[in-house]
Amino acid sequence: MHGADLFADAPELAAVRCPVDRPVVRPVACATVAALYVEPNGVYVGVPGVDPWDEARDARKYRGPHPVVCHSPCQRWGKFWHGSTRKPHQYRLGEDGGCFAAALTAVRNYGGVLEHPADSLAWDYFGLRKPKRGEGWVQADNYGCMTCYVEQGHYGHASRKPTWLLANAPELPELDWSRGKQRLPDWMIERYGYAKARRIGVVAMIGGKDKTALRNGTPPQFRDLLLSIARMTHNAEVDRASGSGRTQS
Repeated sequence: MHGADLFADAPELAAVRCPVDRPVVRPVACATVAALYVEPNGVYVGVPGVDPWDEARDARKYRGPHPVVCHSPCQRWGKFWHGSTRKPHQYRLGEDGGCFAAALTAVRNYGGVLEHPADSLAWDYFGLRKPKRGEGWVQADNYGCMTCYVEQGHYGHASRKPTWLLANAPELPELDWSRGKQRLPDWMIERYGYAKARRIGVVAMIGGKDKTALRNGTPPQFRDLLLSIARMTHNAEVDRASGSGRTQS
């Protein structure tokens, strides 16, 4: 990993409440989930039933047994994977110290979910099917993982923040698959004009010196969604032990 800048700060908020498994109207137990590649003072810290793995613990070393929520570093998998346009070819594609590979292995082995920016080049690199906006969950690989496109703006983020998820769980929720609306306040358009306001972006405008943390941070509502997906793995284990025989729908 390349330092603390790989991980986004997020404000510490109230503990998450147990979600409800609506198809059978019962609570999803707040069983332990390992949150990998998170900030030491971030949104996962202090949440009941969450074992946070920050940079100091090195999430690449995680060996179970709990299902995971993975926020592996994305810098080397995005549009500017090579580094600054002023200094091109500073880095190689996928040069993340093995973080994504370890996260993918953890999701496949222990269940859970991994999130990355939409259009992440890691999907092609690791032979994963790329999801499309509006199509919902689709099979990603031959290991039982599913993938989808979703926008975090529907779940508390200040911007649309298009995101790809890769999940390994016996049941997966229906999400808001739609494209979010442009989030530019009227005063911003009036002051800068639409074209410039769009280039600046609402996060840069409202975030100030904290814009990077705001842009990269995980909203509590989206965090809770990811945790609920990971905890479905625990539910499946309980059901198998009890002989209820629930399967993925």
